[in-house]
Amino acid sequence: MIKKVTMADVFKNSRYRGKHVVLVSGEVYTAKTGEGAAKILEKVRKEHPRSTPEVAYLPKAHSLILWM
Repeated sequence: MIKKVTMADVFKNSRYRGKHVVLVSGEVYTAKTGEGAAKILEKVRKEHPRSTPEVAYLPKAHSLILWM
């Protein structure tokens, strides 16, 4: 039995740090920029029209994010 990847698994994995991550139907897609993530999102919506993709940005380990 193949285990589907969840967003919790993605957050635990350090190889996704500093990247935009799109997760749909257990498949992980990554992009370095927001524009790249938007292109992946368009592609994923065509390939998986009935699935809802999860999108997140995982900052690098020592990044400070200011929220206003």
